[in-house]
Amino acid sequence: MLRFIIAIMLLLGALPAQATEAGWALLRNGGHVVLLRNAMTTGTVEPPNFDIEKCASQLNLSDRGRQQARKIGALFDARAAPVERILASRYCRTLETARLAFDDRKVEPTAALDKPTDTTREADVAAVMDIIRNYSGSDNIVLVTHLENIQALTGAAAREGEALIVGLDGEKLHVLGRIVF
Repeated sequence: MLRFIIAIMLLLGALPAQATEAGWALLRNGGHVVLLRNAMTTGTVEPPNFDIEKCASQLNLSDRGRQQARKIGALFDARAAPVERILASRYCRTLETARLAFDDRKVEPTAALDKPTDTTREADVAAVMDIIRNYSGSDNIVLVTHLENIQALTGAAAREGEALIVGLDGEKLHVLGRIVF
């Protein structure tokens, strides 16, 4: 019984590595859409005085999150995963994640990638789906966003700093691969 439990634990421990390698294989070929959740933050809840124009009023990247964002960019370069375009939510933590990871490329702040509200969720999802449907580049496009957006678009969760490679399946998004940073 103990051997069985150890084997299961080893198997489960290997799954993220396998998922990550499959994700890199997809990205090396280009032409994919990457939903990247912002890197690690200083907390879990947005402060009550939130102002999108003032980073000091927002949940921001932690030091570990900044290191994680740099690692994301270094791995994209090391793994030869070409990136053509980077769009990010206008929140400071997503913009900083994008800029630290992809500092040599232009990051485009995109309101549809902001955390959705009850009144904006449907329009935001439709706008992001339009971006994805209309993307036809030969390299990859990275959309840096929040857990809520990733869940609304795919039905899947993502850890801080995790990338989901997605593709269209009819009118819905299908998760093709994951990369855990």
